[in-house]
Amino acid sequence: MIIGNGPISHRSTPSEEQASEHLRFIRDVMERSASFTAVPGWGMFVVGITSLLAAWIAAVQASPEGWLTVWLIDAAVAVTVAIFTLRRKARRCGVSLSSGPGRKYILTLAPSMVAGLLLTVALWRAGNLDVLPTMWLLLYGVGTITGGASSVRTIPLLGICFMVLGVVSLFVPHV
Repeated sequence: MIIGNGPISHRSTPSEEQASEHLRFIRDVMERSASFTAVPGWGMFVVGITSLLAAWIAAVQASPEGWLTVWLIDAAVAVTVAIFTLRRKARRCGVSLSSGPGRKYILTLAPSMVAGLLLTVALWRAGNLDVLPTMWLLLYGVGTITGGASSVRTIPLLGICFMVLGVVSLFVPHV
């Protein structure tokens, strides 16, 4: 026991079980505070390029169904590219996607993506396609911000950029 600045008169040594529990606690705290650095820059670049291509193709579609089909195909391509490149980079960096920062990244990104999918279906059924681009930009921005909160600083900034584009799209005439 330590009293003031005096000498140690009694020292207890933790049992092996207590020491093991302390190590588990320390590992858990370190894992939760770690950043997720396996966001695949080149993969996201490819997703951006496919989205620009989809925007060009969708703009010349003769029907709302054709327009939406182009975007749904692009979404499927984007998800495929994102998952493939995310897994590849995580493996290369030795990061698990099923625990720690990788799991946190996925769990914070996914809800806004699922909400976007469900709202797309609802708005399609309601015949209100004009708001889809705004909604997609805003929800992707929110997902990128929340997912990026456990990643490098530029990821949440990218999410803010998507949200700003979403707000701007509210005031741009829809063709």
